[in-house]
Amino acid sequence: MDRQRLVIVSVVLILVVASGAAITLAATESVSPVPAATPILPETNTEPACPAVVSNPGAGTSADTDVDFEPRIVEAFPNPTTEHNVGEYVVLETPPDTELENWTVTDGHTSASIPNETVSGRVALSTDTEATDELTDYPVHELEGSLRLAVDGDDLELRNGSTTVDTVSYERAPLEERWHRDADEFDTATTQTPADGDWHPRDATCVPISSGDADEATPFVLPDEPELPRETIREAEDRLSVAGYTLTSEEIAEDLVDAADRGVDVSVLLEASPVGGTEETTEPVLETLEDGDVEVRAIGGEGSRYRFHHPKYAVADEQVLVTSENWAPAGVGGESSRGWGVLLEDETLAADLEAVFDADFEGWDTVPGSEYREDTSFVDDEGGEEETPGSYPSEYGPEPTAIEAVELLVAPDNAESRVEELLADADEEILVKQASIAADASVLEETIDAAHRGVDVQILLDSTWYHEDDNRALADELEEYADDEGLSLEVGLVEETDRFEKIHAKGVVIDREVAIVGSANWNENAFENNREVLLALSGEEIATYYADVFEDDWDGDEDRWELPFELSLTVVVALAIAAIIGRRYIRFGDPGVE
Repeated sequence: MDRQRLVIVSVVLILVVASGAAITLAATESVSPVPAATPILPETNTEPACPAVVSNPGAGTSADTDVDFEPRIVEAFPNPTTEHNVGEYVVLETPPDTELENWTVTDGHTSASIPNETVSGRVALSTDTEATDELTDYPVHELEGSLRLAVDGDDLELRNGSTTVDTVSYERAPLEERWHRDADEFDTATTQTPADGDWHPRDATCVPISSGDADEATPFVLPDEPELPRETIREAEDRLSVAGYTLTSEEIAEDLVDAADRGVDVSVLLEASPVGGTEETTEPVLETLEDGDVEVRAIGGEGSRYRFHHPKYAVADEQVLVTSENWAPAGVGGESSRGWGVLLEDETLAADLEAVFDADFEGWDTVPGSEYREDTSFVDDEGGEEETPGSYPSEYGPEPTAIEAVELLVAPDNAESRVEELLADADEEILVKQASIAADASVLEETIDAAHRGVDVQILLDSTWYHEDDNRALADELEEYADDEGLSLEVGLVEETDRFEKIHAKGVVIDREVAIVGSANWNENAFENNREVLLALSGEEIATYYADVFEDDWDGDEDRWELPFELSLTVVVALAIAAIIGRRYIRFGDPGVE
């Protein structure tokens, strides 16, 4: 509602009250029914979908048991980022004290002999052990021969003398990715049909879902609450690990430098190649951090473990802060985006997320911030998504809120399957808030399946110019489908509002019992290729917090009006005088007045 209309409404209200007319004041609030008891997050299989990490590379998983099995090929690395693929290797898993005399590996065209040694567990086999030592932690043994692993796919056989013991098959090898034998073909060697497997980036993590013990969290939204992320940084005492897609806020940079000055161990990890290039506003921030002795690294480049390093989180001592927003004025700075965030204190989750950070930060595909700054061509971000700073009212403050359970989800390790599970458990309602959604996203398919079960679904999307056409087309398609199928599924694009510039949240509320907050956009790339971090929070109070924000954003400004500050005192005084003068004539709640 514009300012002129507010003034008119206020004046009319004063005149009506002062005249002593009968007034009916009614306050209504729409409250959705909630169950008598809130369940915690449904149980899930916490094992990750990716291949298991072996804590002791020299001892295979089966070699530590009494299981009798034949040696087998469990891993292959045909396409490293080395000249002529020098250092390529295969990994055998063997029983304890296996003698490899007369064993060979062949692709059907050439063969290489395995050295006559006694081994246990997992060992890497290579024709160039020095190069391979740089690529794996497994013990490396030198093959004798000219075996080459084909990048465009190959069939490999493991032979004991003239007897074929195991066969595996892989298709075209992505750059810097390792082939891992499928779990259901892991316990036995195969000789008839080659064992299949999946590709996983070299040194990518494979962590299970982590559950915390926190019974309280502080939800917040942006642009309403830009101070909470800064306060979290300012209050850190021992360690501070900040992960993001971009960092362009000088204020955040200065807070990080201040933390380092007071003795906090501060580390920052950023995406090296964001879409459209690295914004020029990043360069002075990197300089500030470098001058302030804050350790910064950028992750990315050829064959990188993740398509994009896209999370937005901080670990501050035992606190975990997860948001949907970049470390930018338009994001956590509160100058533009509608985002969701949450802060909680939990020793287990903080340690587990710190382990993820450390694995990403110390990876082979990261470079120091100073080197990144020197080698990067920064681009003018004029006309970009974050060019318009604004000032917005603070309508939703942070609220310490009871929670029943919390899970740490990370992509690509485990997030997609868990979000799908939570959507599949929906009984009554799903609220989805996203900047945009890919039509073929698996989480969207799960949401539509829920609508077929009778779940009420509302999806709210961004309407800024770079999203509007695609989002409008998706909304039309989904609503037409919902009409044809008789589904309770609505899709809306946020209307023009004076409370934020655009939707950047990536949030879900399920049955007003579970809220999912984090960085993952609803598309295949986010869940399957990107590094993303999310929290799944169970509890009526915290889910209702985000649901209330969702509903207000869905409704837009059409039913909202606020009294201009300069008129508010006048109206209050006028109402008080009118009440004194005309209290004999004013009746509240008169059923005859509509």
